[in-house]
Amino acid sequence: MSRTNFDQLLQAGCHFGHLRRKWNPAMAPYIFMERNGIHIIDLHKTVAKIDEAAEALKNIAKQGKKILFVATKKQAKDVVAEKATSVNMPYVNERWPGGMLTNFPTIRKAVKKMTNIGKLMADGTYSNLSKRELLQITRQKAKLEKNLGSIADLNRLPSALFVVDVLKENIAVREANRLGIPVFAIVDTNSDPNNIDFVIPANDDAKDSIETILNACCEAINEGVAERKVEKADEKAAAEQEEEAEDAKPRRARRTRKNEETPAEEVTVAEEAPAEAPAAEEEAPAAE
Repeated sequence: MSRTNFDQLLQAGCHFGHLRRKWNPAMAPYIFMERNGIHIIDLHKTVAKIDEAAEALKNIAKQGKKILFVATKKQAKDVVAEKATSVNMPYVNERWPGGMLTNFPTIRKAVKKMTNIGKLMADGTYSNLSKRELLQITRQKAKLEKNLGSIADLNRLPSALFVVDVLKENIAVREANRLGIPVFAIVDTNSDPNNIDFVIPANDDAKDSIETILNACCEAINEGVAERKVEKADEKAAAEQEEEAEDAKPRRARRTRKNEETPAEEVTVAEEAPAEAPAAEEEAPAAE
């Protein structure tokens, strides 16, 4: 079953592209027609591409891997932050820090610095500092939290990128391509889809369009996370059953040995009993 349909996308305005003079010829396969100088995107292809991307995202989430959402444009940043938080995934909705992927260890150092400042402020270590020094540290912490707070839990490189507007986030796309990280993206008619692994042709300027597509993708991610939890629960239950079976084996062995010893004793007693009978019979004629 499709995760979206033609009517939903049409109502959200996903079909509106850019002016003809701004188009990228590589987007020609996804353009349905031109109307009043504006390209109209083929929503039937958009529906198919959303389903394809959602299934791939579901598989990534099912493996317990992280997907980094990237959207720094004004109309997309709040929507992306909300949806990424709902599925417990990292996101970047402020300025993209150059080298975030290609120079990831340095970014992790900055995140650790932000975390340490927070701990020291909570412990009261900075209470003896002057007002000026405390103000400088507070400003530094606020700046780090603004740019890196949303990726504080990202301990390693993400397994995929989800980008809104690849033209604006071209640095992020180039870094991901360099490292071989798959890129999922909402691609408008003015963008180049050649460097994108999973292209979702749609309007990347309208808030409703972005939200509709993200709803479908985040729903798939939630399904993947839920399936992973079920699989873990099944594995845990299977492991517990194996442990119980192993614990029960020695008990069965002891019972088997006990049952094997009991007939042997009975046989010994049975063999001794007939030996006494002839003696009694021999004594009887002697008495006569």
